[in-house]
Amino acid sequence: MPKLAANLSMMFTEFEFLDRFDAAREAGFDGVEFLFPYDFKASDIATRLTRNNLTQALFNLPPGDWEKEERGLAAMPGRENEFREAVAKALQYAEDLNCKTLHVMAGIPGVSDLARARRTYVSNLQFAAREAAKINRTVIIEPINNRDIPGYFLNYQADAVSVIKDVDEPNIGLQFDLYHCQIMEGDLAIHLKEYLPWIRHIQIAGVPERHEPDVGEINYPYLFDLMDSLDYRGWVGCEYRPRGKTVDGLEWMKPWRSTRR
Repeated sequence: MPKLAANLSMMFTEFEFLDRFDAAREAGFDGVEFLFPYDFKASDIATRLTRNNLTQALFNLPPGDWEKEERGLAAMPGRENEFREAVAKALQYAEDLNCKTLHVMAGIPGVSDLARARRTYVSNLQFAAREAAKINRTVIIEPINNRDIPGYFLNYQADAVSVIKDVDEPNIGLQFDLYHCQIMEGDLAIHLKEYLPWIRHIQIAGVPERHEPDVGEINYPYLFDLMDSLDYRGWVGCEYRPRGKTVDGLEWMKPWRSTRR
């Protein structure tokens, strides 16, 4: 049975951010994730997590200037000092929120020398993993489709695993997003089996519109059963944009809804 985490950056947006934690628990989620916590005090978020007995499953390192369409710093040559500051900030939030896993976004390098960008990426990830290990945290990287984020440095599962092997730290893994993988590669069941040894977090959404997972071309009940048969015990983040009010579109999760309140 998948452990479902509501993505509060996309779901329950009919509520103010801090109220989304209450809504997620009421809807039957045991965990939550979101893109970034940095506009809020960690203590305020921690209060909502504790009050609702929710696990903070995941959040991202600071991505650079989001308003200028920066989408991460790790593969950005010349931004190493800023990246290290982002690592320190994220790890402090991870401690305060008792979050065990952090997503490191690669970014859009904007340089012709992609080999240099890759060397920067590996070096930055080594730094992030070693710093995270000091407080028993895991860092993960995610291939993202080039339709949603043109120019993003990491697009394919095999490339992500190649980077992970080069980083060569025990606490780095793969964030396997079935939505992105379907757009770029398809063959989801085979990819899930092949890359399971590196997978530390899974995310889901319908394809192609990124709505609820019961809409579109992916058979999620089959994939949930496959996760169970493979003994995947990590979180499954629901990173989708509801078609309307979030609760109105949650019929899909009825077989997997938590009975704990």
